[in-house]
Amino acid sequence: MPPSQSPPSRGPIKGSAASMTAPSTPPSAAPALGWTLWLDRRVLTVLFLGFASGLPYFLLFSTLSAWLTEVHVSRTAIGLFAMVRSPFTFKPLWAPLIDRLPLPLLTRALGQRRGWALVIQAALMLALLAMASSDPAANLYWLAMATIATSFASASQDIVLDALRVELLPDTLQAPGAGAYLVGYRLGMIVAGAGALYLSTLVPWSTVYVVMAALVAIGMVAVLLAPEPARPPAPPRQRFDVWVQDAVVAPFTRFATRRGWLAILVFVAIYKLGDVYVNVMATNFFLSDGYTKVEIAAVTKMLGMACAIAGAIAGGTVAGRTGAVRGLFLCGTFMIITNLMYAVLATQPHSVTLLGLVVGLEFFAGGMSAAAFTAFLSRLCDTGFTATQYALLSSLATLPLDILSGGTGWLADQLNSWPLYFTISAGLGIPGLVLLAWLARRADIHHRPVEEEAAADQDGPRPVPA
Repeated sequence: MPPSQSPPSRGPIKGSAASMTAPSTPPSAAPALGWTLWLDRRVLTVLFLGFASGLPYFLLFSTLSAWLTEVHVSRTAIGLFAMVRSPFTFKPLWAPLIDRLPLPLLTRALGQRRGWALVIQAALMLALLAMASSDPAANLYWLAMATIATSFASASQDIVLDALRVELLPDTLQAPGAGAYLVGYRLGMIVAGAGALYLSTLVPWSTVYVVMAALVAIGMVAVLLAPEPARPPAPPRQRFDVWVQDAVVAPFTRFATRRGWLAILVFVAIYKLGDVYVNVMATNFFLSDGYTKVEIAAVTKMLGMACAIAGAIAGGTVAGRTGAVRGLFLCGTFMIITNLMYAVLATQPHSVTLLGLVVGLEFFAGGMSAAAFTAFLSRLCDTGFTATQYALLSSLATLPLDILSGGTGWLADQLNSWPLYFTISAGLGIPGLVLLAWLARRADIHHRPVEEEAAADQDGPRPVPA
């Protein structure tokens, strides 16, 4: 699509009887085949946006940990660096600024989304260069400050790139776009993880981080090539209290006008709960079951990553052909089945082949489910509030990992049975599917397009449906 064109509106008008099943394409148009949607220019652009989003993650965690370990930083200090995850948890707090605050010159020249994206990516590049200039053996404080800045810039980049992706793609491309974004994200993680570790054997760590900072330019080019999404007209200059109401309060009150909004939030929080319980204790299970670290690394890091990428492609295609809700149900069911296979693995003698089969299928199902889940979250966002609402939903989706994962070890100790532990873990995914089936019939879980948002702004706030 030429940059001068606005993307078509996404999805049916809320309130019609057909809104739960109506296709986004006109009745006369033949639906595109699932795989051909991946060749759309916008989907390919989103793949590179995903790469930009995934690149900083390992640079803040496992890769940074390897650097600190090599220069003999204490394990206590290395553990404290894990706290740099905090900006990813609290990113909804400043997402309204990215949603509504225009940037001088850049917003007029590039648009709200692309202008913010370029500023944040430039800040991310500078923060990575600051990490590269650090000498943790001599001054750990400077590296800590640079790492916090990188984490804040990375979380902010997630906010704006998620919003750009959601608003750039019509409903027919949300599912393959989610898959492409996750494929790009995984590739970025590979480059910043295995790629950076290999590069560190050839050059100093400071050079590694300079190279990674340079790769941020890939995301900047993708942003410049992407068209600015269509948005409701910007309101005239407002008093500060009115602006806060519009930018900070309105995204949440608007979401609360959805039928079944509270059940939607509960579903977002619990959908991947079973997967969290499996993944947190998987490595501990492998080691206690007699698998070596070399076997675990080969299966989980190499085979697992490849299967996760393939799963993201398959999940985006399935959700694109069946619809986000049905695709999410199918992928979630597959995820429960593959999680249950860990219980079977725990009853079998040592077998690397069986380990590879179980882990490969579980990573594949996880990739499928992640693509369908991302497409589902994307459809819940209202145009004009995408950055704030998606940041809130994505943070809510990580809540089980942040809060409940600490109890996984206690549960495993109390049960003292890996087959029983993994059976219970798989069962934790069932409530999410039951709630999804209820939402599909009773709740408003579809995107509300630009035209409806503009009409709502003219008519005033809508009452919360009963």
